[in-house]
Amino acid sequence: MKERLALAGKVENMVTRRNPLFDTATTLGKILGFLGVSAICGVLVAGLLVPAAAVSGSAASGSIQFFDTLPAELQVNPPSQATTILAADGSQIASIYTENRTRVPLDQMSQNIKDAIVAVEDSRFYEHGGIDATGIMRAIVSTARGQKQGASTITQQYVNNVINESLVSQDKGADVKLNGVNKGVGDKLREMKLAIALEKKFSKQQILEGYLNIVFFNKDAYGIEAASRLFFSTSAKDLTLPQAALLAGVVNSPSYYDPITNPDHAKQRRDLVLGLMLDQGKIKKADYDAAIATPVTTKVTQPRQGCAYAATAPYFCDYVLHLLLNNPAYGATPEERNSRVSRGGLTIQTTLDPKAQNVAQAQVEATTGANPDKWGATIVSVQPGSGKIVSMAQNTVWLPAAGKFDQTQNFNVDVLDAKGNDLNGLGGFQPGSTMKPFTFAEWLDEGKSMNTTIDASVRKYPQNFPWKNTCPAPTVGWYDSNVSGSFDLQNSDTGYYRPMTVLYGLMNSINTATFASASKVDLCGIQKIVDAVGIHGGNPARDGSGQITSPNPKVPMTTLANLIGSTQTAPLTMASAMATFSNNGKYCEPIAITSVTDQTGAKLPAQSPNCRDAVSPAVAHGVAYAMQEVLNQGSGSLIQPRISTKTSFPIAAKTGTNDNNGSTWVVGYTSGLATASWFGDPLGGQNRFGRNITVNGKFYPNVDGYMIAGPQFSNYMSQVAPAYGTNPFPAPPSNLLDAPSFRAPTPSNPSPSTQPSAPPSSNDNGKKNG
Repeated sequence: MKERLALAGKVENMVTRRNPLFDTATTLGKILGFLGVSAICGVLVAGLLVPAAAVSGSAASGSIQFFDTLPAELQVNPPSQATTILAADGSQIASIYTENRTRVPLDQMSQNIKDAIVAVEDSRFYEHGGIDATGIMRAIVSTARGQKQGASTITQQYVNNVINESLVSQDKGADVKLNGVNKGVGDKLREMKLAIALEKKFSKQQILEGYLNIVFFNKDAYGIEAASRLFFSTSAKDLTLPQAALLAGVVNSPSYYDPITNPDHAKQRRDLVLGLMLDQGKIKKADYDAAIATPVTTKVTQPRQGCAYAATAPYFCDYVLHLLLNNPAYGATPEERNSRVSRGGLTIQTTLDPKAQNVAQAQVEATTGANPDKWGATIVSVQPGSGKIVSMAQNTVWLPAAGKFDQTQNFNVDVLDAKGNDLNGLGGFQPGSTMKPFTFAEWLDEGKSMNTTIDASVRKYPQNFPWKNTCPAPTVGWYDSNVSGSFDLQNSDTGYYRPMTVLYGLMNSINTATFASASKVDLCGIQKIVDAVGIHGGNPARDGSGQITSPNPKVPMTTLANLIGSTQTAPLTMASAMATFSNNGKYCEPIAITSVTDQTGAKLPAQSPNCRDAVSPAVAHGVAYAMQEVLNQGSGSLIQPRISTKTSFPIAAKTGTNDNNGSTWVVGYTSGLATASWFGDPLGGQNRFGRNITVNGKFYPNVDGYMIAGPQFSNYMSQVAPAYGTNPFPAPPSNLLDAPSFRAPTPSNPSPSTQPSAPPSSNDNGKKNG
């Protein structure tokens, strides 16, 4: 054995040094060069002459032991396959891949393709043990005559494909070896050795199955199943004889024999394959004649991969991908995670309800119509008690299209969960008055009645106002027109600067009522509730160098402007926060992925409900009571959802509008579904005013939450919420409904607040219908 290996090394060295005797520019050199390689096959004789079963039976001999184990360099892992993202009902949302490949077992392939590929690529496939002596000798003779002819068996081709696939998956595409292009003698010897080792480990059926699943047919088709669908819109198991012969011929030169671009070349090659099948007794003469007479026709199904081509919910699809691409469980680096997702053949089961999604998408598109001014509209829903995302829609298209508002950014989620990551994301919008229920919740949590009368006529909250704040963070901001650069707190309508109950103030979205309530509770308590229900800024916090210090920064409720919603927050965040009040005070993190399996069926990390106590059930029931009144007789009274013109159902909601009317909301919930509906400016950085504008043919002097986001919410919930449950909300305890006497606030023990560099905006006009 040692002598034979030494001879092998010498011959290879002689060939690679291009000894004049072996100069392949001469006929003698061609013969001797190939014979030099063949001489090495003293150790390959068994593989050359006998099939794999016989090789295994002779394993005791020294020369065969050299091939007993399959080297680590040829670990036959499943090749790259497409990842599939599925909706909750199992329907496909999108396919993600680097190589379009769908692996199918051999018994799901037409006998025609199995016979055709063997006939043209390796007629002695079932007789040799990995390399074919007859084929090698035939190639030697052809080489001597100056004609190029390959001698690679299907097994050798499979070896070559597996090695190349492994290199590509490791981002080493530059190292890929192609037959007749950049393969040296050493490469061929290694390939031959591996082919013999492969045949000792796997059956012929396994090798043929692996080969037909890995082989390249077209840049959009790797493997026989993808090729069948691309060229003929059929499956591998249903390939006809002419189709199978054509595809078997394509393998030799996918570009030259491409039936789409070169049908004449494809027909010549197909007919050659059919002739070989006839000669080898794989088909009868009548079948041959009929196939030869069949014209080359294709029925192309062009694969469309990626979320841009999702069958539904492209932005939800992108959100799902970001959850995986940001998850270290899928790889230590972004590159590894991307490879795992795009090449791993994963099946990702999601929470998306296609029926709800279709309603949401139709609604956001109907909201803005033609939309030449590119106003944004979104709907996102979650299920209380699980956090499952039911729908996620916006009124844009992913790919540019005539007359459409095209946008790749997801309006519904945090920056880090959107396409473009933290570079170009939006991070949500100013939530305005939809933040007011959390001050109301703290009021109830401190045992105060919602029917307590407060003084909403107070408009000045000077720097020395005695806010209660037990948090380490200082109180920031004041409202005082006596101070240069500041102003008094404002409501939309002058008639609301008066005493009113806390409940009435929330029902009608009165800014001064919210501040009057906040002045009598601990701001730190509001902070704790806001944190507990998952509210956070949609843009990551950064240090001076731009590095992210917190991906989900707190919304500081000790900054007074945040009492009425100044920090950009994602619609998904707001929907999930409001779902807490529907779920007896338990907050559940939003989830989109229920299971992930790889191509072997192994389970990978997914998401499961992650819920926690956020507020007491009594507080949750009190907030639900008040937010039902928003729709019954408050700022949302014109948008009460109904199953029919006369039948409503228990539902709670809050309207919201920022200062410049460029961000408007309705966020609400039933017992089974929580939804954030938003309309406004998605591109102007909160600077475009929602005033004196025309939307879908209607002119609006000022856009408030109930006007556009409101009907959008109502129409969607009317159609979708009943399927998820509309049970009555539990009544709050009586102590939260009692009506104590009014006491005007009496400042004492002043605790100065800190004014920010710019005066805080009220971020909501405090409109009755805001």
